[in-house]
Amino acid sequence: MLNIGIIGAGGVGSTAAFALIMRGVARKVVLIDQNAKRAEAEAEDIAHATPFAYANKIKAGTYKDLENTDVVIITAGANQKPGETRNDLLATNVKIFESIIPQLAEHAPNAILVIASNPMDVMTSVAIKLSGFPENRVFGSGTVLDTARFRTLLGYHLGVSPKSLHANVLGEHGDSEVLIWSNAVAGTVQLEQLSKDLDRPLTEEVKNEIDDNVRNAAYKIIDGKGSTTFGIAGALCRICQAIDSNEYAILNVSALHHEVEGVKDICMSMPCVIGKRGIHNRLYPTFSEEEHAKLKQSAETIKGFTETALNYIKKELFFPLQQTPGAIRGFKFIYRVFCGNFPLPGKPRQAKHQSHPPSELKSLIAGFA
Repeated sequence: MLNIGIIGAGGVGSTAAFALIMRGVARKVVLIDQNAKRAEAEAEDIAHATPFAYANKIKAGTYKDLENTDVVIITAGANQKPGETRNDLLATNVKIFESIIPQLAEHAPNAILVIASNPMDVMTSVAIKLSGFPENRVFGSGTVLDTARFRTLLGYHLGVSPKSLHANVLGEHGDSEVLIWSNAVAGTVQLEQLSKDLDRPLTEEVKNEIDDNVRNAAYKIIDGKGSTTFGIAGALCRICQAIDSNEYAILNVSALHHEVEGVKDICMSMPCVIGKRGIHNRLYPTFSEEEHAKLKQSAETIKGFTETALNYIKKELFFPLQQTPGAIRGFKFIYRVFCGNFPLPGKPRQAKHQSHPPSELKSLIAGFA
């Protein structure tokens, strides 16, 4: 079982905490929210359910309580309102992350970060930049939920269990996501063949209806009840289960890819192998030409919003300018490189370097020593 921290005790965070406790994935959950009273109430309410499941612990806490945490799930951020897209939340949530991530880097430096705040793909890039964590330890919940929606609706139409279906949604967790029909299978049978065998044809009209219901599911749910909670909680629980069991499960999480369909350095959902270290491998399946084109369009959409988000961040370093262990190491590295006491790759170490850094740099580094 995992020690898990959840940042944000709203609908998504508290529901995820409940799922993790009831499924026995978490040994301990720490709920953190700027509204401490809300976090305490949610933690106490969930704790009262533990006698019916596992004798696990949940409490409200602060960032200091995240020491030795295995996974930190970030759900904090502005809520998506009826009529808003996920990308409308961008500027507000970047500011929120600028206050959250440095504290996580200080108190949970070895944790895996799982991002659920929207726009999720973009916020994953922001989290990587602000934390300075290795790429395998920061990823978003991706289209794990969207894929579950796709399989559920396909299962309803075909009259088979969604668990027997292997059909995926890739790209953005948002309006440009891509439903992959070309390589979808049920068991070992191609989807098109199965639909004929069961006399439940997948006409273009049926496909378009399923696509619309998957792509716009969140909007419909938000319009009806104000937010999505249960589906994303289930997705987060599934991801943590794969980490806990070192399962090497293939899940469509949003990871940093150095190139997808010619678009460089973006976080987007593609199949990834998930285990104890977070992301163990990234996979790149083949699709139809039309799906490749749509995936490229999705990647370009994410790239544009990512560049906007990173421009909001005034800091140019890949770690926060605070007195955290990572920041201290970073400043000492800069000091040594510019002072000549730390050779660059391929450059022999000098026996003694005569130059001295500017007094301003000395003072700055002294403050972080």
